[in-house]
Amino acid sequence: MLDYEVLSKLQEEALGALQAAADAAELDAWRIRYLGRKGGALSEAMKRLAVLAREERPAYGQAANEVKERLEAAFGEREEALKSANLRAELTAGAVDVTLPGRRPELGHLHVVTQTLRQIIAIFGEMGFQVYEAPDVETDEYNFGLLNMPPYHPARDMWDSFWVSQEDQSTGSGERLVMRTHTSPGQIRVMRERYPEPIRVILPGKTYRYEQVSARSESQFTQVEGLAVGRGIRMTDLIGTLQAFASKMYAAGRRLRVRGSYFPFTEPSIEADMDCMLCGGKGCVVCKYTGWLEVAGAGMVHPVVLRNGGYDPKIYSGFAFGFGVERPSMVKYGIKDMRLFYGNDLRFVEQFK
Repeated sequence: MLDYEVLSKLQEEALGALQAAADAAELDAWRIRYLGRKGGALSEAMKRLAVLAREERPAYGQAANEVKERLEAAFGEREEALKSANLRAELTAGAVDVTLPGRRPELGHLHVVTQTLRQIIAIFGEMGFQVYEAPDVETDEYNFGLLNMPPYHPARDMWDSFWVSQEDQSTGSGERLVMRTHTSPGQIRVMRERYPEPIRVILPGKTYRYEQVSARSESQFTQVEGLAVGRGIRMTDLIGTLQAFASKMYAAGRRLRVRGSYFPFTEPSIEADMDCMLCGGKGCVVCKYTGWLEVAGAGMVHPVVLRNGGYDPKIYSGFAFGFGVERPSMVKYGIKDMRLFYGNDLRFVEQFK
């Protein structure tokens, strides 16, 4: 009976140790300790067969085999249990809790020039101006000829142009196309479309000039053209419009000065300046150290242009103005270099979310 007690105690001890095995390494150590062929506890117990009486050996051997089968079965169950537990732990560790708030996606936003343009459109919208869009590629006639600049007119030298196609000089056929140098060609288009109705529109869009890129200028920039045509429109209406725009765009009480100028499509022509907000009138690189920033080039619509648009200058009058959008952005946000707008530097762009 003592020999059977050894097997029973061995089984009890082995099963207890098996439940305590917490990982694959401990499980393998248990297998070697109890089921190993050399030095294993069960193998050592089987050696007792040699000292037992012949008639006791079969019963003892059968009992030892039963213990071995139970331990092997328990080992297999424990091994599967540990594998399942490890798999659950891995799945749990890598699981996504869908009830938690997700990461906010990185969204794009409007470019600062677009933001400024929309603000300008909103300001003129309050004054009753509608938005009219004209093409970026214009004919020589619309870009120059109908705006009182016939071929070889010296005023054409004011704009360094990007020509898309040239007229065949040998045959004289074809039409010269140009990337519009200003938004003024839209004046003719809108007048011809809306005659004889009164007009109050702004024409925003890109313009293109072969200019040196610097802190103050770009070869491609955004411009807003304004046009009002009707009966009894005067220069004072134009100045009042520009003053109202400057006050709404920048701040109430901005100082505005008007000085004479020349544009072939307006007569008389003026340029309107506003005191520089960047330097407070002391002078800086943006205002060319004058203390003043140009707000717009403007004037009363030239009689020739009115007539080309279909309006009789003896009955109708009108004013026009034009200005860039990048420079108002520079003034509004204290930007001192126009090249930053199109430099694709995210450190600059992301400031205006």
